[in-house]
Amino acid sequence: MQKRIDELLLSGKSIADVVRIVSNETGKSKQNIRYHVNKIKDRNKALREECEEKGIDFNSVNYYWYKSEKFSINATPNEAVDYEKIINEILEQKYQKLEKVEVPEVETFDRLVFTDTHVGMDASRKGLAMYAEEWGGEMLFQRIEEMANKMLSCKRSSVLYIDDLGDYMDGFNGLTTRGGHKLPQNMTNEEAFDTGLKAKLMLVDLLSKEYEYITFNNVCNDNHSAAFGYTVNSAFKQICDVKYNNVEVVNHLKFMSHYVVGDHAFVITHGKDDRHMKYGFKPILDAKQVYKIDQFLKNEGIYREAKYIEISKGDSHQCLFDMCTSDDFHYFNFAAFSPSSEWVQLNFTKGRSGFTIMHIDKYTPNKSIFPYFFNNN
Repeated sequence: MQKRIDELLLSGKSIADVVRIVSNETGKSKQNIRYHVNKIKDRNKALREECEEKGIDFNSVNYYWYKSEKFSINATPNEAVDYEKIINEILEQKYQKLEKVEVPEVETFDRLVFTDTHVGMDASRKGLAMYAEEWGGEMLFQRIEEMANKMLSCKRSSVLYIDDLGDYMDGFNGLTTRGGHKLPQNMTNEEAFDTGLKAKLMLVDLLSKEYEYITFNNVCNDNHSAAFGYTVNSAFKQICDVKYNNVEVVNHLKFMSHYVVGDHAFVITHGKDDRHMKYGFKPILDAKQVYKIDQFLKNEGIYREAKYIEISKGDSHQCLFDMCTSDDFHYFNFAAFSPSSEWVQLNFTKGRSGFTIMHIDKYTPNKSIFPYFFNNN
C-alpha cells in the first residue's frame, strides 16, 4: 500500500484522489488510508524533492549520505508500517473472518466507558511515590475483571457499546507522542504490548458470552498512546474478527469521531491529539470550546443525524458530567482507569479512578449514568 500511495502522490494526484483510489483498490476505510497518506506525504520531503530534481526514482533509494560541516550521516528513509495489514496477513493464513450477526433491535442499550488506562506507567517508583501503587499487569487484569463483573451485574440490554477514549498505552519508548516528555515506565515496549492486548481480549471474553452484540470503539489519536495504541488495538481488532461473530471493533484515527445509535450521537475524543495540541480540551466548558465543538457538529452534519448529542472525552482524569452549559450537547469528562501518576500525585492529589456504565433509551433523552470507582481510591 505504501508504494502505491507514493506512486500516486508522485504522479501529482491530490490527497483526496489518492485516498479514494487506494480505498477502492484495497477495500480499506478512507479514514485509515488518509492517516497513512498524510504520514507518507510528510516524511522525507527534502529527500523526495532532491530525487525529483536529479531524476532519481525515490522508491529506489534504500539509504543515503547526508554531509554537513559537522557530520557525515548514513541514513535510511523512514518506512510507514502498516500494522493492520501485517497482522491481518498472519491471521488469514490460518483463520477466516467470521460473518457478523445482525445487531438486535432494542429500545434500550448499555454503554461502558473507560479511558486513560496508561498500560506500562510506573506509578510507584519502587514504593517511593507519595501514593505508591503497583500499576502492572496483575492490578490491570483485576480491574478489567471487576469492570466486566460490574457491567454484567447491572446489564439491562442485549446490546453493549464500549468506548475506550484513548491513552490506553502510556508511551512508546517511555515518551509521549511528541517526544518531549519522558515517562517513568515499569514495562518494556514488548511487555506493555502483550499486557495491553491481553487485557482487552480478557474484557471481551468476559462480556461477549452475555451480550448478543458488542461494538468496541477505540480512540487512537491521543498524546500518550497514538501509534502504539493503534498497534495494540489493530491486533485486538484482527483477533476479534476471527474469534467472535458478535463483536465489532472500530479503531478511530481522527481527533474527534462520532457514532449514532437511534436518536443519540456520541462524539468521542481523547481531548488532546497526537501532534498539535499543547493544551487539550478543558474539563470545564468555556465559550471558545463551545464554539469549536459547535462548528465540528455543523461540519459533520451531526445536528441533522441525532436529537441528543454527547461529547465524551478523557485526558483530564476527572469525572464531570455537564448537561447545562450548552443547550445543544452534553459535555462529559470520564475518570481515568489507571491510578494517578507520581507527577499528578505530587502536583495535585491522589485522585480517583474507575469507569462509567450507562443505560440509554434509544429514542428518548432518558439516560441512566453510574460512575464506578475502585475501592482502593
